[in-house]
Amino acid sequence: MKKRTLGNSGLEVSALGFGCMGLNYGYAQTIDKNQAVSLLRAAFEKGITFFDTAEFYGPFNNEELVAEALKPFRRDVVIATKFGIKSEAGKQVQDSSPAHIRKSVEGSLKRLQTDYIDLYYQHRVDPNTPIEAVAKTIQVLIKEGKIKHWGLSEAGVQTIQRAHAVQPVTAVQSEYSLWWRKPEDELIPVLEELGIGLVPFSPLGKGFLTGTISKDTQFEKNDFRNIVPRFTAENIAANQVLIDLLNKIAVQKEASTAQLALAWLLAQKPWIVPIPGTTKPSRLTENMGAEDVFLDAGDLANIESALAEIKVAGERYPEELEKRTCL
Repeated sequence: MKKRTLGNSGLEVSALGFGCMGLNYGYAQTIDKNQAVSLLRAAFEKGITFFDTAEFYGPFNNEELVAEALKPFRRDVVIATKFGIKSEAGKQVQDSSPAHIRKSVEGSLKRLQTDYIDLYYQHRVDPNTPIEAVAKTIQVLIKEGKIKHWGLSEAGVQTIQRAHAVQPVTAVQSEYSLWWRKPEDELIPVLEELGIGLVPFSPLGKGFLTGTISKDTQFEKNDFRNIVPRFTAENIAANQVLIDLLNKIAVQKEASTAQLALAWLLAQKPWIVPIPGTTKPSRLTENMGAEDVFLDAGDLANIESALAEIKVAGERYPEELEKRTCL
């Protein structure tokens, strides 16, 4: 697989990464530890070198899973993990106080069985801790060698600018796909100006852009998509027009809808690195095939023109979760 560099940082990663969350957290169809380890090792053998996890996934044991899988080739991979979310009374709470960052980094280093973290994201902005204080804490951790690079997840442009002024930010993680294009309004121009890479999570629209979800799909009770407005039967039916469009174009490109969606992201900027996740070896192979789907300027213009006629139905998060993003 080809390599890409995240912004001006010099951090080189595979053009597609692997989002590890869904292996054992967030979705109902998770897999056991041995299967997950085998899948991650297969991803590495196929050329993926960029793996994304978080302290809170599991919570906590997703990092342990990643550690077991990648330990044999630790120096050949880039591991990204995250801090800043904890659980209180069953609710997710943001905490990026310097003391909590210190506690988090030590915990992640132990669970990941490593002496450094390649890329350390603030998982969500903490409204109670100035981003400058977060950046200064990270700056010290970089000097200590505990982390190599840092980033922000779902942060607003002003927060990114303030953080970058204290300690250069390597990457920003944000939802971005053919199903969620808001980053194009402000985020992507600012990242380009500052020389910061973009790592899109949910590049396949939480599975919708694979074309395998219909209005009749029943998610298991512990699948978080049950609370996502876009995944009501009514909105899925309304959004089928997008899948029909992608299918038509994908056939012309001899690709799957998932490959087309990933190829579209790769074609946007050379410093964009999507991190699709999967629990299936066949989907891993399919996703990686996106690198071979070439979209020229004419293709992109045709897709843009067609998308302009489509209005996506439903919000991407419930209101209470949307409030904690892009601060």
